[in-house]
Amino acid sequence: MSEKLGIDHEVLARAGQRIRSGGVVAFPTETVYGLGADARNPAAVEQIFRIKRRPRNSPLIVHVDSIRMACELVQDWPVEAQRLAERFWPGPLTMVLHKLPVIPDVVTAGLHTVGIRMPAHPVALALIREAGAPIAAPSANPFTRLSPTTARHVKDALGEKVDLILDGGRTPVGIESTVLSLAVSPPHLLRPGMISQKQIEEVIGPITAVMKASGDMDTEAHPSPGMHPKHYSPHTPLILVDGGALPSTGRGVYLWRKIPVSTVAMVPMPEDAVSYAAVLYETLHREDSKGWDWIAVEKPPCTPEWDAIWDRLSRAAVQIS
Repeated sequence: MSEKLGIDHEVLARAGQRIRSGGVVAFPTETVYGLGADARNPAAVEQIFRIKRRPRNSPLIVHVDSIRMACELVQDWPVEAQRLAERFWPGPLTMVLHKLPVIPDVVTAGLHTVGIRMPAHPVALALIREAGAPIAAPSANPFTRLSPTTARHVKDALGEKVDLILDGGRTPVGIESTVLSLAVSPPHLLRPGMISQKQIEEVIGPITAVMKASGDMDTEAHPSPGMHPKHYSPHTPLILVDGGALPSTGRGVYLWRKIPVSTVAMVPMPEDAVSYAAVLYETLHREDSKGWDWIAVEKPPCTPEWDAIWDRLSRAAVQIS
């Protein structure tokens, strides 16, 4: 079931009640659509894992509506967290901190830390306030598949498995949040996003990029969501190419920035990273539905502002012989 919001208080009241009663609600954030449940309710959170077919060693991010709510979930709130929240919240930055027992272990894959962020979307914030609860929410899609940036994507991927889908339109940022751990020193960048390492360092000083988890990814807890080797993947094989060097067999489509190839179907992509991220998943969803044998993507630049896009594409890509 999908409801178009304007924001409609009756619909929000129903969604908040679903969350309070242990249900699951899909909702928009500025990054992607989330699949949310009361973060304090282990049984409700378990439903998220079942719906997504998500492994229990991949932790969830908890969404809050204020710094005050965030502080109620963690053991301490360091000065670095305060500075970052004042600069980037509400917005696409998740901070990992030592959790309090109010957050059950199912949310954090058994880790003593929890990722928290305040989303910059009026529907997300209104839902949290209406529910009166922090909301644990990964992306609203099957595990490893393309993240949804519209309510239609959620409906197509999850069908009637979700109690309610709040339709807040297309998400403007388009890819998942930056994840920064403040539970270690120096802080670790665990997942790149559209808030860059440089922007963070301008606020709190040097941080370390650690975007590949050590240990057995199938059994050990991931320090952050989005660290699984395969992720963000369309059903159609996606390949990264240089200079328009496309596969010689099969029918496919080419997503290009600088180098067009007129012998195949082409989709022009934005030349700047912010605009590219905003349309990436939407474009992949659309082309994934067309029955191509492959989707080829021109490799983006190897510069810091493209780190998040490189991360998503490299985890989505396969090799075709």
